[in-house]
Amino acid sequence: MKVTKLAVASLVLAMGASLFANGSKETKASGPVTIDLWYGAAVTEAGPPPADWEVLSILKEKFNINLQLTALPSSANDQDQKINAAAAANALPDLFMVERPTWLRLVDQGLLADVDDMYAQMPNRTTHYNADSKLFTTIDGKSYGLASPSSMVRNEGVLIRKDWLDKLGLKVPTTLDEFMNVMKAFTFNDPDGNGKNDTWGYGAFIEIYSDAEVLGRRMEPWMGAFGCAGTWNMTKARPGLKVLQPEYFDAISWVKKMCDEKVIDPNWLTYKKDDFRAAWKQGRFGIMREQNAALGAKNNYAPFDKNFPKGEWMVIDAPKGPKGQQAAGNYSTNFRIYAVSEKAASEGKKEAIAKMLNWMSDEGPDGGYYLLGWGKEGVNFVRDAAGIPTSKGVPDPAKAWDKAENVNITQLRNMVFYNGKVEVQARYPAYETEVSKKIMNPGAILVDMQSRPWENAVNNTLLPPPDADVKRFLEQGALEFITGKRELTKANWDAWVEEFKKVGGEEWNKKAVDYAKSNNLLH
Repeated sequence: MKVTKLAVASLVLAMGASLFANGSKETKASGPVTIDLWYGAAVTEAGPPPADWEVLSILKEKFNINLQLTALPSSANDQDQKINAAAAANALPDLFMVERPTWLRLVDQGLLADVDDMYAQMPNRTTHYNADSKLFTTIDGKSYGLASPSSMVRNEGVLIRKDWLDKLGLKVPTTLDEFMNVMKAFTFNDPDGNGKNDTWGYGAFIEIYSDAEVLGRRMEPWMGAFGCAGTWNMTKARPGLKVLQPEYFDAISWVKKMCDEKVIDPNWLTYKKDDFRAAWKQGRFGIMREQNAALGAKNNYAPFDKNFPKGEWMVIDAPKGPKGQQAAGNYSTNFRIYAVSEKAASEGKKEAIAKMLNWMSDEGPDGGYYLLGWGKEGVNFVRDAAGIPTSKGVPDPAKAWDKAENVNITQLRNMVFYNGKVEVQARYPAYETEVSKKIMNPGAILVDMQSRPWENAVNNTLLPPPDADVKRFLEQGALEFITGKRELTKANWDAWVEEFKKVGGEEWNKKAVDYAKSNNLLH
């Protein structure tokens, strides 16, 4: 990072701001503050908010702000080109959404203002920002952007068939050994009572993502018992590929034991996602890692409810390993950055921007949170008995916020949504199942899953990917040990790890760790 260049640019612009403030007080006080906002649209094909959008008039009346809106292109590449062109012409907008790689370049060029002083001015918005989000936009001790979560995290969890536990007189397992005993009972003791040998303790499929190489996300609860969930250790104390850590052998050995004991559905190596989900709905296994909506949303749960009206899945903690470690998996929050240009700061606009954002995130009756998120109460949405926004029961259904022709009134909802309780319940409402008449609440399931132990791997998805041959060597090699094609001994494992390093694993690890350190991604 070019600190000297940044410092000089900031000093020059700060001097300009001082001159502006001393010579233009009358102008600033006499007219509205114009804020040029480039936003990421919630629904790109829907068009901008209407000209008579109530938000615009409220900002004018309450804060003397004239908000000018420009939607960024839907493509990330096109967004970068637009922002880079504006930067080159010294014409960045006052406030704008930006991807982190482009954001880093703008910080380096001294074109972004630090926003540390804005946090205290936005108490309604502090729920958006935590240590991870501030770290995401901090360079050399200063925060140069406002980062809000852009995706739902920790939305999967370890689930168990409670009705099977009850039938077999078993307690909820906590340790690896207890899980093994329950999985054996689910496999060999006919938990569904049909007299057939057709159930297994655990079900999975290989779901590979950049944050979960090797055995994939569905096996992470077992890897997490040894501190090995996911691909990367993102801590400053021990950064790097987890497969290079000595505990990884113990984790792989445990998964191999599950296969040897025949407590895992043998189809897990060939299942695709749809096969896996059809299998649990058919009662093939009693423990799994699954996503909240894939389990509990109305259409998704209906087949299981029909097949097993007395069946019941329950969220539980992941197994606890020999050193007390446990994690349903690792999580990496994606953040949406809104940056303030140094030009806007030099013109004295930061305070107005902070006031606007604070009002937008105000969930009170006079705030903008519901207005930006769902439209006008009593017109575009009403609240259910729990106070959650819904389009059901609006006076004029044609004006409901979720009608295709009305979604432009919520184009800026991504600026205020932070995956809070109201949003979760609005997205995942409770309902009564058709057959068993039980109440299912996928929103409550999500909250439960998020409250369980997880491993923080924030920023791991930003690391450079491996070469295709290195990735193939890693994933195929691990599976060969699991399936018995290679004998899993400590000596064989160590030899394979050394081979992995030589084919490019060590270079990938070094490149990623260096990148993480230089881009302030470790925690």
